[in-house]
Amino acid sequence: MSEIVGLVAMSHSPFATLLPPGGQSAPGGRFLADAARVGQAVTRLAPDAVVVVGPDHFHANFYDVMPPFVLGVEEVLGFGDFGSRSGPLPVATELAWSMRDQLADAGFDLSLSYSLTVDHGVAQSYDMVTDVPLVPLVVNTAAPPLPSMARCVELGEALGKAIRGADFAGRVLVVASGGLSHWLPSNDPRDLAVQGERREAMIHGRRDVREFAAAREPRVRAMGGNPNAQVNARWDQWFLDRLREGDLTSIVALGDHGLEAKAGTGGHEIRSWLIGQAAVAEPLVWTSYEPVPEWITGMGIGTTFEVT
Repeated sequence: MSEIVGLVAMSHSPFATLLPPGGQSAPGGRFLADAARVGQAVTRLAPDAVVVVGPDHFHANFYDVMPPFVLGVEEVLGFGDFGSRSGPLPVATELAWSMRDQLADAGFDLSLSYSLTVDHGVAQSYDMVTDVPLVPLVVNTAAPPLPSMARCVELGEALGKAIRGADFAGRVLVVASGGLSHWLPSNDPRDLAVQGERREAMIHGRRDVREFAAAREPRVRAMGGNPNAQVNARWDQWFLDRLREGDLTSIVALGDHGLEAKAGTGGHEIRSWLIGQAAVAEPLVWTSYEPVPEWITGMGIGTTFEVT
């Protein structure tokens, strides 16, 4: 039997590794300082394994096959996008298989990967807090049709039971990685605004994923300092308050359209947070939020949570 020893829920951002702040007083500096503090707290918790819930940003999953949830059970490779971890990551295979079996018994037919590629949506938050063996659970938050927020809560509840009942005698940390409010271009091939090479890459990017990524990264870098980028700090605080109160129902009640209206298309990444908190099944007890200046792009560098 395993023990869940805590939850860390935090934002990720290409700019945390691509254009890191020069110091704590620079935009993003306070967030990274708090992330380091959480990393020290995780060291004191001494987990034996970590379950990381996070998204993929068209580096492993494309519209040739777009699963709602993917569980890595054997080999996990960091893609290395935007300066994040590249190459093999240690995997808690025994825990992964036990989780898979119990989640299947609970009615969750997750896609399975013996060789899973993860991008900064998983690797960045993992690297910020720990280096123990991981089990990655990739959630589709970028590409409609999305798993409903209600289904994500149900998965989180089942995930918590699966970890606690796993044939793995150890201490398990849950990490939820996802941005808060931010507005992104449409990722829906049905959208008439998504055309040409971009649409082709979203569907067939697997054919040459490195070429696709190399063409994309300069466009993302150019977003740094975009005065038209948008975040909704007031909504972010509302969301954090709901998690402090353990109130997932109010968040789920927004639905996808309500969520997009308040938090943008990038706000769908809160699905990782919903899964993480539902798994731990306790209100969050510590928060840090760094308001992003208007002249900084929607970096998602707002929030770090810790439950012990």
